[in-house]
Amino acid sequence: MKSFIQYTIITIPKNNELISGILWQFDLDGITEFEDGLKIFVESSKTISEEDLVSVLEYAKGEGLITEYYLTKEIIEDKNWNEEYEKNVKVIEVTDKIVIKPSFKEYISNENKIVITIDPKMSFGTGEHETTKLMLGLTEKYIKEKDFVLDVGSGTGILAIASVLLGANHSIGIDNDEWCLLNGKENVALNSVGDKVEIRQAELHQIEEKNFDLILANINKHILLEIAPYLRAKIKETGTLIVSGLLKSDLQDIIDKFKKYNFVMIEKNELREWIAIVFKVSISH
Repeated sequence: MKSFIQYTIITIPKNNELISGILWQFDLDGITEFEDGLKIFVESSKTISEEDLVSVLEYAKGEGLITEYYLTKEIIEDKNWNEEYEKNVKVIEVTDKIVIKPSFKEYISNENKIVITIDPKMSFGTGEHETTKLMLGLTEKYIKEKDFVLDVGSGTGILAIASVLLGANHSIGIDNDEWCLLNGKENVALNSVGDKVEIRQAELHQIEEKNFDLILANINKHILLEIAPYLRAKIKETGTLIVSGLLKSDLQDIIDKFKKYNFVMIEKNELREWIAIVFKVSISH
């Protein structure tokens, strides 16, 4: 039986959603929330270290998001993570139009709702996190009929799936994680959009397609800064780019970097400490 390392994190002030959102940049096996904080589960064979978690907590402290933190570590035996997840998952009404639900819960919808079925398992993108809500709201606003969409860092595939349910002609979701490939394909099947949504295990520079009308990237600041030139190479001159996975303090660095590749910010939305930014390509050089 596999063993796991369980890290217990308590912060002052309590800021579970913020900390869990940042921690998903690591290859975690699970995060659960309890009254005082978070429990992080990592398979013992993985290279994620206590120092990695401390670096995130120190970053949050340096940004003034928390003032103190407590981190403890213990070894535990394997358990059914999906069962743990199912105990806490709920139906989420993201916007007036978009609802996210797991396959094992019922939701009575009216005809104006778009109901997206997502079973996330280990992949990020349940609809609960602020960045996913921000991305879905802005996708709903900016999507156009017949758009060709790219979802970078697709996780569960939620944004790629939402795009076609909102009217896009075709979407491609890419992620470098094999688990996300499998989970994304499962969720595509659950929503019966296999004819319009393709999930691939790939890095952005490996994608041959160009001329995307809309590119969605809910990742994190570090990755977004790295892939900015590749995003520019893949988007139409008339295209729209929506990015998130960002804290408010990341805004200026992202704007400055993307300006170098002729991206101009046209809108910024906030939800608690998180932001999402909409860029258009500036054709004046």
